[in-house]
Amino acid sequence: MSTNPPPKSGAKPQQSREDRLKAALKANLARRKAQARGKASGQEGQEAGQDKNKGG
Repeated sequence: MSTNPPPKSGAKPQQSREDRLKAALKANLARRKAQARGKASGQEGQEAGQDKNKGG
């Protein structure tokens, strides 16, 4: 009897990889946006404090 090689499932692993990459990219973008918002709000408070010190 001849044995047939298992069917290649090339599309499924590629799709799951793309899904993982897409999810990782989305999470990274959300994290970076949150970090940028935190820095922006932190800088506003720091700038206000610096302006008070300069006027003295």
